[in-house]
Amino acid sequence: MSRGVVVKGWGIGLPEKVVTNDDLTATLDTSDEWISQRTGIRERRIGGTTSSLAIEAGRRAIESAGLLAADISTVVLATTTPDAIVPGTAATVQDGLGIVGGAFDVNAACSGFVYGLVVAAGLAAVGSGRVLLIGSDTLSRITDWDDRTIAVLVGDGAGAVVLEPVEGPGALLSWNLNADGSLRHLLKCDHGGYLYMDGKEIFRRAVRMVVESAQQALDDANIKAGDVDMLIPHQANLRIIQAACQRLGIPEERTAVVIDRYGNTSSASIPLALDDALKTGNIKDGSTLLLTGFGGGMTWASAVLKWGR
Repeated sequence: MSRGVVVKGWGIGLPEKVVTNDDLTATLDTSDEWISQRTGIRERRIGGTTSSLAIEAGRRAIESAGLLAADISTVVLATTTPDAIVPGTAATVQDGLGIVGGAFDVNAACSGFVYGLVVAAGLAAVGSGRVLLIGSDTLSRITDWDDRTIAVLVGDGAGAVVLEPVEGPGALLSWNLNADGSLRHLLKCDHGGYLYMDGKEIFRRAVRMVVESAQQALDDANIKAGDVDMLIPHQANLRIIQAACQRLGIPEERTAVVIDRYGNTSSASIPLALDDALKTGNIKDGSTLLLTGFGGGMTWASAVLKWGR
């Protein structure tokens, strides 16, 4: 019999420092109105390291699952801002949590959490034990804070889930992964450099990519958009989220939005939005979730999850 995964626990990790749009006006030629109208962002969290935030989120996820570090067999860390080139940051997280087993990084930029979810389900299918999947990024470390086109967008944070193998299909009903390396110039950060983004072109492509990927995942799961209880999108720009909702036919009230508080946290944005939807009671046992995101690479990915522990 095949094996799938279910989500047993979740948690987030955030820096204490809150930076508002008004704070940014002290050094940038911008305003709260300019930022919020164009992006939906009002504040973001800045600070910490990718590993420290991941450890915090991972610890909370394990506790939420009612488990111990010894119950986890593998750490999968989705990140585009590792602490170092070598070693992989997942090993640092593993050590910090006291987990014994495998640990590795996945870099698919802002799509990384969905990529990691599919990887974790694959591990379960071939006999793995419980997997701790974390999305953690500190984009503030690769941002030129004098560049208002990027500085107003980014935030730091982490989110994690514990995935437990089960007999049968499990919670992951379908998935869709994509990449187009010919578009790497649209969103990139070279060694020793700062994050660069062609915002207009990213916006134009992102909506189409998200909608096509999400629709393919829904079709593969034999689910209609109207049956989606919560859309959990990557939090890059509120306008992109709204446009995707409109084209998919999913009401905004059934969409998790945290970009106003956290900004763009790359691979952490989907688990941060998931956590918020759980805390607000918008996700219940049996809820159908659609996770979707896009990022540098370019990459884009979607997954359909049936919620329930």
